[in-house]
Amino acid sequence: MDAIRIYQCLCDATRLRILNLLMEGPLCVCHLTDILGVPQPKVSRHLKALRDAGALASERCCNFTICHLPETPSAVLENNLKCLQDARREEPVFEADLKKREAILARIASDTCRDLPREIKTLARACS
Repeated sequence: MDAIRIYQCLCDATRLRILNLLMEGPLCVCHLTDILGVPQPKVSRHLKALRDAGALASERCCNFTICHLPETPSAVLENNLKCLQDARREEPVFEADLKKREAILARIASDTCRDLPREIKTLARACS
């Protein structure tokens, strides 16, 4: 993984918001779109940039794409994620995103949510 590509990715507010959310655990692209309030094609472009830089991994589950941080992040990424974790306290948007994430996970884990496969609901329960 190239450190320059990582730093290029980290120079975008939306990508930092995505990483902030994924530091808490995996999320589906559709839920990232809801939390960020950004159109799905734009979120997908940001996810591709993060994936190409090695800062993101994803898996298919039925018709859903689940995004998560890489299992073995590079030292550059790991150090920058630690800095991002410290910045959470200083940036209100990061905290607001995390609250939206909690609300979405609670809705998914509830019995009233029937539009997602069992695997996604199980994932939501594990992440909440």
